[in-house]
Parts: sequence; C-alpha cells; structure tokens
Amino acid sequence: MSTAPPNILTIAGVDPSGGAGILADIKAMSALGGYACAVVAALTAQNTRAVTHISPVPHEFVSAQLQTLFDDVTIHATKIGMLGQAPVIRAVAYELARHPVPHVVLDPVMVAKSGDMLLEPDAVGELREAMLPLATLITPNLPEGGVLTERRAPDNLREMRIMAERLRETMTYQGHRWVLLKGGHLPGNETTDLLHDGDVMIELPGQRIDTRNTHGTGCTLSAALATLLGRGADMEQAAKQAKAYLINAIAHADELQVGSGHGPVHHFYELWSQ
Repeated sequence: MSTAPPNILTIAGVDPSGGAGILADIKAMSALGGYACAVVAALTAQNTRAVTHISPVPHEFVSAQLQTLFDDVTIHATKIGMLGQAPVIRAVAYELARHPVPHVVLDPVMVAKSGDMLLEPDAVGELREAMLPLATLITPNLPEGGVLTERRAPDNLREMRIMAERLRETMTYQGHRWVLLKGGHLPGNETTDLLHDGDVMIELPGQRIDTRNTHGTGCTLSAALATLLGRGADMEQAAKQAKAYLINAIAHADELQVGSGHGPVHHFYELWSQ
C-alpha cells in the first residue's frame, strides 16, 4: 500500500502577493499533506490593497498545461479557482471531461477581496453551464451564490438554506454532488456555512475573527477541501476539517506582516510554531 501523499491540482490565477490564487493553494495543500501541482489559468498584478492589472492566459496554453500534466501525473483531486474568461472555462471543462478526476472542487471566483472583478461578465453563463456539471463540490460565498442563481444574496440562515437547495439543483450531472455555501458575508458575528447534497443540510458553525487579514480565505478553504478529499476523507469530514484549518489560519494571520491592506491568512501556523 502506497504511503505517498496524494497529488492535488490547482487550476487558478496567480497573485504575486501570495495570499490568494495558486500560491495560497499550494501552501494549503502542502500544509495538509498533499503534493501540489498547478496549472496557471490567469495572471494578475495585485497586492494586499488592490488588483491593478489582469492578463489572460491563452486558452490553448491552459489546455496544453493540462494535457501535459495528465499525460504523466495521476491527479487525485483538483481545485478550480480563477479562470477569468469563457474560452479558458471551456478549455478546462473539456480537459476535465477527457481526464476525469475523482474529486473536483469548484470555487467560483468572481470578485477579489479588494472588490475588483476577476471573472468577465460574459463568462458567468459559461461557468454555470460548463463547469458546475463537472464539480463534485462547489464553494460559493453568498454574493457568488446570488450570481449563479440570478437572485439576491441571502442575509440570513433561512435564505441561505433556500439558496443552497437552488444551487444543488443546478448540479444535474450524474453522481453525488455537494454545495458548500459559505456564510462569511452574513451580518453579525456568526459565519455559518451550509453543506448540502440534495438530501441532508449540515450546518458548520463559526464565529467572526477580529482581523483584517483575510485575503485568500476562499482559495484556502477550497484547496484544503480538495486535499482532504484526495487523502480519503468523506465530504462531511473534509468540510469540517477544512473549516477548522481555515479558522486557525485566520486566527494566526496577524503573526504575519505582509502588506498594508487585507493580508493573507497563516497557512503554516502549525508547522512554523514548531
């Protein structure tokens, strides 16, 4: 029986500050015992305060990266983040359909922490139609859930339950599919997430942590989920463990000194404390 770590793939954008995107994914995957692989799907010039420029990656090159990787490396789980443009979304969907991966975690990245748009408006429909059916798990926050369902973002737990059900209905592909609707945008101190598979609705409670250093929380959570699923956890276990990891990474974020805006979470809080 192999004791090698699972190979976990991130398909996402590059954030030079290291707080979000591929660099954050690699940190989370490594911290949780995965071997991280990465396909670059978008380029950004950003720091902890703003996104100043976005440069697309040609969809042909995204396809080439995926084809070359899949030809050689067995991927046990993949996390999909910023794709940016409709042609890139189509390319990723095509390659994943040709090379099925056991666990596909889709973080529908649309807006940066700074408020800058990371997904072109005409690509939203492509994300909904091409990527959602391939996902084992989608991890939208409340504004992203609103865009995907074309409805107002929830502002309470009751409305979140309704949205989780609607999101799950969009995942019509065969197989067991899950939604993790993140409640970090709820008013107040509660940050309850909902995990839903069409039958059960599991509440994952949380409390807001007093820090401005929350850059890349969505990237970190989805990368953690992919890693834990790739290591063999079931969905409920993975969701609980990934949220616990993220809560600790946020709680230790102020130990880092990266930039003057929304700094990153501390992916290696446990390892570096040793």
